[in-house]
Amino acid sequence: MTTNNHPEDTLNQWIAQAAAVREHMLAGGGKPGLAKPADVAGKTGMEVMQAMLSGAMPYPHIADTLDFSLIEVAPGKAVFQGIPQLMHYNPLGTVHGGWYATLLDSAVGCAIHTMMPAGRGYTTAELSVNIVRAASHKSGPLRATGTVIHCGKQLATAEGRIVGPDGKLYAHATTTCLVFELPRQG
Repeated sequence: MTTNNHPEDTLNQWIAQAAAVREHMLAGGGKPGLAKPADVAGKTGMEVMQAMLSGAMPYPHIADTLDFSLIEVAPGKAVFQGIPQLMHYNPLGTVHGGWYATLLDSAVGCAIHTMMPAGRGYTTAELSVNIVRAASHKSGPLRATGTVIHCGKQLATAEGRIVGPDGKLYAHATTTCLVFELPRQG
């Protein structure tokens, strides 16, 4: 949701959008947890992602642990926003690579999730992350956008980027996911 080139305006838009999404999720009953298999049965990946955004389905606990959240989804696209915190630092005093990797894995994986028909699932088979700029607890919100490159019956690929409100790149990634039929419930 960036409509201009002014970093401060973009930052304010990101903060407002994240607050509105969180308020909408909580108003719909959203909380961290695990969806029951029966709750996702018969739903497309896009329907599951939209249910998380509306609060009708729980969002993963890791979103609270690593201070990031789903912001928006569209077919073949997922956007997450996160803020690195001191609790995400490694012993060297920098944001742990796992924070970037988890944010990017979520964005690229959920982008693929939006493409899954009912009864199909996926799992990450390979994730390649390149960190090109250090983030810190002073960086403020960063956005990870995942975009599907290919989605077939057995494999799906996607790419993702973490950027700041100023458009600067912090990290980028690619993924290959295995696509499979989900076990039938009942």
